[in-house]
Amino acid sequence: MPSLLYLVKQLELAVRARLDEVVRGHGVTALQYTALTVLERHDGLSAAQLARDSFVTAQSIADMVRTLETRGLIRRERNTENRRELLIHLTGEGRALLAAVDGPVRDLEARMITKLTDAQSAGFRHSLTTAWQSLS
Repeated sequence: MPSLLYLVKQLELAVRARLDEVVRGHGVTALQYTALTVLERHDGLSAAQLARDSFVTAQSIADMVRTLETRGLIRRERNTENRRELLIHLTGEGRALLAAVDGPVRDLEARMITKLTDAQSAGFRHSLTTAWQSLS
């Protein structure tokens, strides 16, 4: 029987591949989409905060921020409390992109849990959250 770590990694890779398929038509990667959703929930983050919350390295986020800014999906502005820091904000175009992929992303999530009952789905979500919190 495969270990839980192996199964979690398999699920992660499958989700990422399918998510890439869903968002590719909108000109973003799964990692870029993740960063945009982080900003949707917590607008005005520093690059370091965005990297941590998006599960990427500081170098990766720097490249990603440049790409997303060039596309007009995010904007950076000086932090009024710390002039050396740039805060990253989601633009209207970024919000529109997220709205455009919302349905297909929800469909992907529904497909992932389609063979689970509502109770199993809730338990799965709870178990994943608890496991993550245990390691954080």
